[in-house]
Formats: sequence, structure tokens, C-alpha cells
Amino acid sequence: MNAVQRVAELDLAVLRAVQEKVALPGAVGVATGLSHAGEHAAAWIGIGAVGFLVDRRRRRQWAVATASVVAAHGASVVLKRVARRHRPLDHHVQVRVGTPSRWSMPSSHATSTTAAAVAFAPLLPVPTWPLVPAMMASRLVLGVHYPTDVAAGALLGAATPVVVGAVARRIAA
Repeated sequence: MNAVQRVAELDLAVLRAVQEKVALPGAVGVATGLSHAGEHAAAWIGIGAVGFLVDRRRRRQWAVATASVVAAHGASVVLKRVARRHRPLDHHVQVRVGTPSRWSMPSSHATSTTAAAVAFAPLLPVPTWPLVPAMMASRLVLGVHYPTDVAAGALLGAATPVVVGAVARRIAA
């Protein structure tokens, strides 16, 4: 067995374990709520739009932060079509929510949520980081992603605001 096969085997084992141990009715309800909030980055874009409209003093920062979320989501959608990894299909994994596509890698929910957590952190009075592991776990509880999908999404989401911020500073200079 090569390294890729070992990672795939471990990926499925972790997903099965999460489904078996964590996917309790309350957790499934919370995961479903997070899934709906994160669909197409809608909640995060909405938060950014509200911040942009009400926080006039930091309007530019809100625009850049929201652009980071949009860019991260867009990048994840493009990368899904490049990676073309199918969503989990295993008789031990229960899929508990519908998805807009059959592609799995990277998780767009994890990507946009991490981008929002990073980009909105300096703008909001509450910690944003707890959203990230919650969204990542929700994708496993719902059976629509492998652990490596959500990890890749979180990495992409963390990097995107850094890149978008650098581009915005360069443009503003």
C-alpha cells in the first residue's frame, strides 16, 4: 500500500469514527444549521455586508475582509473542479444533507468559514476562531467530506485573506 492509499484509508477511518461517535441528534442539528449558514459563504458575506454598511469608519477593512471571503469561496469552487475528488461514498457513512455538487476537495464551507474567521477577527468584538473547528466537524458529522477535504479548505481559507489583504494594500499604496 502506498502513502496515498494509506492517507485515503485513514481519511475514511476518521470519517467513520466521527459519524459513529459524534453524530448524535443534537450534533446533527447544529451541523445542519452550520451547513445552511455556510452555503455559498452566504452568512459570512452577509456579516461582511452589514459591517460595511454600519461601520463607516472601517468600511475599507470590511470591504477587503468580505472580498477575502468571496475570493476564498471562489478559489475553493475552482479547486474542486481541478481536484475532482468525489464526496464520501461508503455504506458506513450516512450523508445527512444535500450538496450543490459531487466534488469534495477542498471543502468550500471550511474554506469560506476560515477566511471569514481570519478576515473578520480584527473587526468583530467576539472571537471568530471557534467557527472554524465547528464548521470543519460539521462537514464530517453530515458525511459530505473527508477530513483531508476540510483540512485543505481551512488552509486555503487561512491563506486567502493574507493574499487579498496584501493585494489591497498594494493597490491602496
